Amino acid sequence: MIKVLIVEDDPMVAKFNQIYLQDIPGFDLAGVATTINHAKEVLSKCKVDLILLDVFMPGNETGMDLLEEIRLMQYETDVILITAASEVENIQAALRMGVVDYLIKPFEFERFSKALTSYRKTTQIFENQATIGQNELDLLLKKDVLSPSGKASLPKGLTSRTLSIIYEEIKKLGEKSFSTDELAEVMTISRVSIRKYLKFLHEIGVVYESLNYGIGRPVYQYKLNKQNGVRLRNYL
Repeated sequence: MIKVLIVEDDPMVAKFNQIYLQDIPGFDLAGVATTINHAKEVLSKCKVDLILLDVFMPGNETGMDLLEEIRLMQYETDVILITAASEVENIQAALRMGVVDYLIKPFEFERFSKALTSYRKTTQIFENQATIGQNELDLLLKKDVLSPSGKASLPKGLTSRTLSIIYEEIKKLGEKSFSTDELAEVMTISRVSIRKYLKFLHEIGVVYESLNYGIGRPVYQYKLNKQNGVRLRNYL
C-alpha cells in the first residue's frame, strides 16, 4: 500500500481529499497535517510515500518551503501539489523540485483519480522491474500515459487484443528463437503487422532482437525475455 500524507489546513478540503483517496485502490492514509510543523513531525516519525500538499498554509512557512526541505533532506517521498496557487512562477518552481503532478483547485474527482492512478501504476512498474525500455519510459513520462481504466497507452495502430494473441504464440516457442516470417506462418496476422508488434515488444524489453547474417539477406531473429513478461500487464 502507498502511504499518503495530506497536508491541508482547510478541514473541509482535507476531508474531501480523504474521501477521494478512499475510493482509489492501493492507497493508505498515513495522516492529515494542518500545519507545516505538523507535517514535519509526521515525516520524522513514519515513512510516507506520497504527500498531497497545499501551498498556502498557516504560519511563516508555505507548502513550497516544505517541498524544498523534503528535497534538501533527501526524503524518499513524492509530492503532488493540490492548491489554488495557479501562478506560473509557483508551478515552474514546483516542477523544478520534482513534483509528480500539480492539481489546481477547484478540481474534479476524475482529475484527482487520474493523478493517483498514474502515480500508482508508475510506482508498480519501478517496483517490479530492474530495467525499463526507452519506449516504456517515454510513455511513463507523459501525463496521458494511462487511460481511464489505468492501462498504459499502446503506440498508434496497435491493439491490446492482437498484442495478447501474438505474445501467447511467442510464449509457446519458449527458448526458441524465431523470425517475423516464422511467426507469421503459424498465425493469421500479416507479416507487416507482426513486425510492428515485435518492434514494440523489443522496445519494452519483452523480446530480444538480433540480426542473423546467414545465407542471403540478413534476418532479424527474436527470442522471449521471460523475466520482462510482467511489463505487458500495463498494456493488456
